Amino acid sequence: MMTEDEAYHELLSYTMSHSDPRFIHQHVVDAWGAQHAAADGKPIRLFFSLAGLYLHHERGFTGRQVQTAHADLAARSKSWPAFPVPAERGAITACDVMREPAGPERDRMIEDWSKSVWAAFSGCRSAVIRLLREHDIVD
Repeated sequence: MMTEDEAYHELLSYTMSHSDPRFIHQHVVDAWGAQHAAADGKPIRLFFSLAGLYLHHERGFTGRQVQTAHADLAARSKSWPAFPVPAERGAITACDVMREPAGPERDRMIEDWSKSVWAAFSGCRSAVIRLLREHDIVD
């Protein structure tokens, strides 16, 4: 059986070689970053993960557009607030995603995984939106 870390690295390899122009690789990075954030970790990691999940699931951004938003945010500030880390961080894991066959089934599971992680962090939603507005990423 594959460990979480092994599943994540397999997913990174899978999505980096994926020809989809939407760049689903970014959603894997963001889901993992939020799901595995440490309460005492660097605030930038969790904020960027949550921003990416919000932009994708609520604003319809592709992974490529999220990547551009991350670059814009990084150019605007070097300091980010800490966010609370909930005990439950989504019902789906990287291992669950890797159990699906490569192709449309796995791609759908990546979408479901990232959506479940975003839902777990729903308490951070208003703070994420406020920061994205302050930095002119969204209206």
